[in-house]
Amino acid sequence: MAHQSYKARQFDLSGLHGISDKTLELHFKLYEGYVKNTNLLNDQLEEIWGRGLSQKETTTFDELTRRLGFEYNGMVLHEYYFGNLAKGAGADPGRNSMFTKSIEASFGDYQSWKKHFFAVGNMRGVGWAVCYQDPVTGWLSNHWIELHQEGNIAGFNPILVMDVWEHAFLLDYKPSDRPKYIEAFFSNIDWSAVERRIKQPKAESAGIGR
Repeated sequence: MAHQSYKARQFDLSGLHGISDKTLELHFKLYEGYVKNTNLLNDQLEEIWGRGLSQKETTTFDELTRRLGFEYNGMVLHEYYFGNLAKGAGADPGRNSMFTKSIEASFGDYQSWKKHFFAVGNMRGVGWAVCYQDPVTGWLSNHWIELHQEGNIAGFNPILVMDVWEHAFLLDYKPSDRPKYIEAFFSNIDWSAVERRIKQPKAESAGIGR
């Protein structure tokens, strides 16, 4: 049961508006921990499986497998999050962009979508706000993701990912000031990265498996 070994990606995000370099330094270390733990769990699971799954080790195997989803999604969601930020970004997306057209088809207009995404990100608790694209219809929808692996929409394509765990903003804002962090996030969105994540819908697959 061979597995892929992952390496932490490097992101040059120094100088973001409203998100300090100190917060980013802490955040990158946290992300690196998810990468490390993903590799460690894969190694442990491979070792257990290689020995032959004994009845004694079944409980350990089960718990490590469940934990892998948390660590793996923690790694991937952080890569999406860092990947849709950029220094000097933050203007609204292009009016003729595929993202904007998808937003207008799904929400009517950009401001309505932004208000909805903001509301999801400002929900009580910690987690992620993610704008997903349905690969069949192309429609966009906003969702709350809790504990990394809980709430992800199977088969949907993450378009914009915002971390709203407190480590993402607590050094810069009070817990009650999360809306200020969300505004800072919007001022740093790399819309070109978001645009690259949009895919042409697979209309020919509509209805299959649904």
